[in-house]
This record gives sequence, C-alpha cells and structure tokens, in this order.
Amino acid sequence: MTATAPLLLPSAPPDELPPGSPPASRTQAKEEFVRPTFDQVYAETFPSVWRTARRLGVIDSSVDDVVQEVFVTVYRRLDRFEGRSSLKTWVFGILLHVVNNYRRSRRRKGAGHATTSVVHDPELLVDTREDPMEQVSRAEASRILHQLLGQLDEDKAAVFVLAELEGMSVPEISEATGCNVNTVYSRLRAARKAFNRALSRRVPQKEVRHG
Repeated sequence: MTATAPLLLPSAPPDELPPGSPPASRTQAKEEFVRPTFDQVYAETFPSVWRTARRLGVIDSSVDDVVQEVFVTVYRRLDRFEGRSSLKTWVFGILLHVVNNYRRSRRRKGAGHATTSVVHDPELLVDTREDPMEQVSRAEASRILHQLLGQLDEDKAAVFVLAELEGMSVPEISEATGCNVNTVYSRLRAARKAFNRALSRRVPQKEVRHG
C-alpha cells in the first residue's frame, strides 16, 4: 500500500481539529500558500495605494515619494508575508504607517494638514472623450469629496476611505490600522455621520445658487 501519509501523522485529540476536517488540512493549507512576487504585488496594489494616499491628504508634490516608500517597505518585508491576511490588507497596513509618518513630518515643519490643497481624485478625473457637462460633474465631485474628507479627523478619514471608497471590511480595516474591531466600527459610524452632515450642508447651497 502506498497511502502512507495518514500513518505519518501523530494522533491528536478530537478537540484540536475543526469538526469534519481531515487531519492534514492545516498542513495542506500551509503548503498551498504561494508568496507573490514583488512585481505581482506592485501590479495588483499600486493603483489602490496611489489613490488612497491621495485621498488621505498626501499632496501632489509628495504622493510619488510616499508611494515609493510604501513599495520599498513592501519589497523589504515581502519574505515575511505569510498570507495570514489578504495582500491588500497587509500592504495597506504599510501604507497607513507611511502616511502617518508623512503627516508627523509635515507637522514638525509647520506645514499643517495637507488636505487643504486643491486635489483631484484619480477615480473621478475627467475623460476627454466625455461630454463637457459630464467632465464638469466629475471634477466637481472630486473637489467636493476631498473637501469633505478634509473635514474629518485623520483616524476617521482613514476608516472612511478604506471602508467606503476601497470596499474593505471592518475586520480588514482593524488589521490594517491595528485598532480593535469595536474602535473601527465606532470611528466609521462617526465618520459617516460627519460626512453626511457636511454633504447635507453643501446641497442646499448649490440648489440656492442654481435655483
């Protein structure tokens, strides 16, 4: 008989294994993980890293440097990535750390919060093939989005961007930010309320101007 694998496994108490799982399931899960190459990580995450850095207030003159630092760190730490979280969650944890360092550096230099500058969201940039009115609408949406994000404190802005614009789950945000799940839920609720209040104050003003 050649089916010797089960004989090589030490016996384990039933409560140490998930109900109904074969004894080799955990070993197989480890063996099946294939660490992505740096090129794969870069290709998969660069667009979301760039736009999220921008949405978190990194100014135009610094965004390339911040993103480069993120991927230099990814390159150095990639051999430690074991697939315990999603690749995006892992990379975004690095991104948030780099952005926080960037903010502290600006404060030391007296630069203040960066989101006061005029910015454009990469997801909302105009397309020259679009109708001119559609171009204006998208540019206005980009401007409003970043103005409203600028009214949130940094912690709330981070969870709002990750949840509402990047589609990450609360457990993923918890892992990326290093905050517990309850804290993330609390910040997200507060951010949504603040964002909606700021948005509701703008809508009547626009209606009055154009009415």
